Amino acid sequence: MVQVLPISVPSTSRLCRLQSPGCGGDNHYMPNSQGDDKGAATQLPARDPFVHGSMVVVTLGNPRDKFWGMILSLAPEGLSLSGIELASFEDLVVMVKDGESFSPAVVFFPMHRIERVELDLPDGSLPSLSPRFSTKTGLHPTALLESPLLEGTGDRGANAGTPALPKKEPV
Repeated sequence: MVQVLPISVPSTSRLCRLQSPGCGGDNHYMPNSQGDDKGAATQLPARDPFVHGSMVVVTLGNPRDKFWGMILSLAPEGLSLSGIELASFEDLVVMVKDGESFSPAVVFFPMHRIERVELDLPDGSLPSLSPRFSTKTGLHPTALLESPLLEGTGDRGANAGTPALPKKEPV
């Protein structure tokens, strides 16, 4: 049997009635989401950082692996990414510096394999992978990782104004 208990919430929020399991739980109170607080942080729309063109590091499970790359699309079904395995990052830098040809992997990871997606951001004084790539190669990573499937569509997202690599002729 579920008990309904009145719970008072600190501050100017109203009295909330929450269902409480018989043995208790961690959720001791919940702020009233229908409060009259104008300008509350919960009412502001949040910008989604995981959009087309965002540089990310994806941790996968079963088998465990990590990828670095640019988001092509993110949907409930999974994540489409243009990038490389993280273990190959230094090899990629050397290849690009030496002028060797490179085609990024365009992959789809179903949601059940994705453990974590994190933005490629600096950690304290340590630079993220994108600036490290740019410093060592002189190229912006999105210019290299832009999917050939999206070229010519006019939707370059975060890459607007970024010089593209020369297109390869079909063999």
